[in-house]
Amino acid sequence: MRMEQIKQGESVDGDEEKWVYDSSVDHKGRVPLRASTGVWKASLFIIAIEFSERLSYFGIATSLIIYLTKVIHQDLKTAAKNVNYWSGVTTLMPLVGGFLADAYMGRFSMVLLSSFVYLLGLILLTMSRMLPELRPCATDPCPKPREIHEVVFFLAIYLISIGTGGHKPSLESFGADQFDDDHAGERRKKMSFFNWWNCGLCSGLLLGVTVIVYVQDHVSWGIADTILTASMASSIVIFFVGRPFYRYRSAAGSPLTPLLQVLVAAVAKRKLQFPSDHTELYEVPKSEKNQGRLLCHTDNLKFLDKAAIIEDKQVSGKSQQNPWRLATVTKVEEMKLIINMIPIWLTSLPFGICVAQASTFFIKQSTTLNRNITHNFLLPAASVYSFAAFGMIVSVTIYDKILVPMLRRATGNERGIKILQRIGIGMIFSVATMVVAALVERKRLAVVENDPLKRSISMSVFWLAPQFIIIGIGDGFTLVGLQEYFYDQVPDSMRSLGIALYLSVIGAANFLSSLLIILVDHVTEKGGRSWFGKTLNSSRLDNFYWLLAAITTVNLMVYVFIARRYSYKNVQRRAAVTVADCYEGEGEGVVAMA
Repeated sequence: MRMEQIKQGESVDGDEEKWVYDSSVDHKGRVPLRASTGVWKASLFIIAIEFSERLSYFGIATSLIIYLTKVIHQDLKTAAKNVNYWSGVTTLMPLVGGFLADAYMGRFSMVLLSSFVYLLGLILLTMSRMLPELRPCATDPCPKPREIHEVVFFLAIYLISIGTGGHKPSLESFGADQFDDDHAGERRKKMSFFNWWNCGLCSGLLLGVTVIVYVQDHVSWGIADTILTASMASSIVIFFVGRPFYRYRSAAGSPLTPLLQVLVAAVAKRKLQFPSDHTELYEVPKSEKNQGRLLCHTDNLKFLDKAAIIEDKQVSGKSQQNPWRLATVTKVEEMKLIINMIPIWLTSLPFGICVAQASTFFIKQSTTLNRNITHNFLLPAASVYSFAAFGMIVSVTIYDKILVPMLRRATGNERGIKILQRIGIGMIFSVATMVVAALVERKRLAVVENDPLKRSISMSVFWLAPQFIIIGIGDGFTLVGLQEYFYDQVPDSMRSLGIALYLSVIGAANFLSSLLIILVDHVTEKGGRSWFGKTLNSSRLDNFYWLLAAITTVNLMVYVFIARRYSYKNVQRRAAVTVADCYEGEGEGVVAMA
């Protein structure tokens, strides 16, 4: 009976059923009581502040290209590059925030600090649009904005970038920390956490690109910013009120130092012979309930295993080991995990480039189409992004409530399908998005050619709905999958940094999108006509979309090749008595526990 419980990952100790022994503590620094901390009772507070943050972010991000072209009067190419630069910084800053949260501050403290920085950026943004001395112009319409407005405006949105840098990786990983990986019931809830986290995110997105954007278009930018500022301030209070229900993890110092120690030790002992049995490699005995989880030995990247070879002069006493000369099997395996992530990160970038088009060119296309819903209601251009949010909510809900239960029964896999399979399915949708976008843009240009006077105003904005819905469905698979992957597969001490790695995919992709625009513009201009003119009607975005479809197709084939050979995290069970007692198989059971 006991062995059957162990196989199912269930607790075999009534004390462990009552208390949480996963290295976390409650708000008073004690071992958390399972019944009164964590899981959904804590996560709902955390999702609330995420809702508010995404409401603010997408209320700003989706209308940014409109503001830059209509108020600051930048041309399309410059505005698109500035949006990509801002989005890139916003999604790369989490690498810094995630590192600081894991190493020094802790996730809860980082969320609070970064939320106040975010709030400061929103306050400054509101002032830049409300105070007469900082507004773009004294008159409306504005022929040319004041320089002081541009300075304060860009300072405000980059303060929001800095706030997001600490907020996003710490908050999401803090939310996932509320579920105990070694408890069967909580583990299954955790699998749904990322899905419902993204539903909350998309709910904020929907309000941001509908209500907030409508206020921007039909009332004033300043009033919209005031709403966002008030919402963010309220959510910080709600987040703090949930403090007694949270489970906390202490900062454990730089997570990069142990990785460097493994490299140094492996190089120093590169001439040593491998032992005949990998069980002879050095590992710390797992003797305490609250000790961090240990990883099982794997056969890939065997050179790094030399860091765990015990030399004759070394003894087994933990206190006498030099970490720069001898590393545990767990530390070696953590280094392998990071190295194995690099190809997955790289092959995720083309998907991120496709996502970047939705907040730039897709939205700009909507400004040239007929957005009249009724005689008295004009759909704000940025509101078309709500189709993407709708597609994501639908795909995540169907996946979590219908597909996963069916796939569990069919495959016997606790997760339904592997994480990397889920990511790959979303990449297929990104190819479809670019194909549909190219066809729709070709249709739009044909309408312009047939009627140069009315141009494409006779074409309904709902022609753009399919490409937004498809990319939203793709997000529900790939983006949610990437969140799970980078949270689960990094070492336990690097989970904020893991979420930051996921966000860096989007950030690096935004910079790559800008670089690609520059390169394509340069090449096509030499050929006689640039694909990126001063206006959409003088551009050839359809050709650019076909190029992206080709790039993502080739990348998908490379990704499938890499994913089929990927080795997942291999964790020792809590009840393990030998290093052989590991989560075995193709690794997906491991990921569920990780």
